[in-house]
Amino acid sequence: MKFSKDFIWGAATSSYQIEGAVNEDGRCPSIWDTYTHKEHITHDGKNGDITCDHYHRYKEDIALMRELGINAYRFSIAWPRLFSYSKSKGKLIATPNEKGFDFYDRLIDELLKNNIEPWITLYHWDMPQTLQDEGGFLNREIADWGAELAAAVAKKYSDRVTHYFTLNEMPCILGGYMGWKAPGLVKKRKDHLNVIHNMLLTHGKMNQALRAASTQKIIVSCAQNGLGHYPATDSKEDYEAFLKAMNCIEGAPYEYAPLPGSKRIMSDALIYYLDPIHFGKYPDQAFKIFKGDMPKIKNGDMEIISTPTEIQGINIYEGRPIASGSKGKYQDGWHIAEYSDGMDRNAAKWPITPESMNKYFNFISDRYKKPIYITENGMSNADIISEDGKCHDPQRIEFMRRYLEKLSTSIENGADVRGYFHWSLLDNFEWENGFNERFGLVHVDYTTQKRTPKDSFYWYKNLIEKFR
Repeated sequence: MKFSKDFIWGAATSSYQIEGAVNEDGRCPSIWDTYTHKEHITHDGKNGDITCDHYHRYKEDIALMRELGINAYRFSIAWPRLFSYSKSKGKLIATPNEKGFDFYDRLIDELLKNNIEPWITLYHWDMPQTLQDEGGFLNREIADWGAELAAAVAKKYSDRVTHYFTLNEMPCILGGYMGWKAPGLVKKRKDHLNVIHNMLLTHGKMNQALRAASTQKIIVSCAQNGLGHYPATDSKEDYEAFLKAMNCIEGAPYEYAPLPGSKRIMSDALIYYLDPIHFGKYPDQAFKIFKGDMPKIKNGDMEIISTPTEIQGINIYEGRPIASGSKGKYQDGWHIAEYSDGMDRNAAKWPITPESMNKYFNFISDRYKKPIYITENGMSNADIISEDGKCHDPQRIEFMRRYLEKLSTSIENGADVRGYFHWSLLDNFEWENGFNERFGLVHVDYTTQKRTPKDSFYWYKNLIEKFR
């Protein structure tokens, strides 16, 4: 594999998954606090109240980052740590929490002291519960609330931070209105499409607010996920089928569609989210497919949504092989090819598909003409501490090697990918799966909070040194 000397090597985390300290220093409840404290929600009945206790142990974790050798760290701001909300005469009032701002001040300064560049994500799913009580992303005003957050973050940190992501994984945020993420609501298609529009509007207003409040030139994007489809074979027919699948926005009765049935928004339809951001319009077929369920677009909405961005963040874990022909036909002659029997899967049972890193990134690069940063990639593994006191995870090393080799091929073939953030630095609270999945380069004992770098930590460290 080959990577340029200026390629960014990093790791990523999110606030609710690692920080803990949910009731300390003025933090207000988030939708994930509410959601995970209900019965029968998470896999093991656990929550993020303590998780990795990063709020108190951030210096120890940054020391691990320094040892790892990464030059960038992507983390998210906990919105409920920075603001609380109340109502006065029907108007929502935001109250800043200085202790929350001070925590990220200390975190950023410690990162810079260790020559690690902070890359901030404004929203990684932990919305203040009071905003959800006002409708959350079903309420168009969320865009203004998000802009207020963005402006405050830029005013406080833009003297030291130049890279920002607005929203993380809009399809997963949408999952909160499909019943499989917080806040756990189940809504209809029209609501889903309105949620997406409000998310895009929030991205746009956050983007504008960041730029208006920043003290220096900044770089802004969203971190978007999707399934990294790839042609099932090298044939011309399968490549054309792959392109058709990438241009599809309509849901189907396959495993990747959260809600089965025709004419539903495919939650991970990349172009439905990114075309408005980069082209200022929804894909043409959206209005033909969804008709009267399409959101009401007010004057100026698309201009706000398409406020220019410099890069594109992409989270990628797996994909599906796409083949031509009529078998299992879904739309316009493409279908998902069958996996081989006993195919490789990670501990979460997700398919391991290194091919996802190849043609997928060429498609994104060709379509949007923006430098790409892989803002998440990694795997859950059955990691244990062995008798020698170490954590041996050869499967994760093999995963990283295969995926990065395919990424290198994609770059050689013209994809403009300039950085890679491994998910995750630490084992952490994995949302509805609780502590059942371990994605980290560092093993965390949640009882003692002992950190143990895994073999993959040292493999990644050596890889970074090789290409630096």
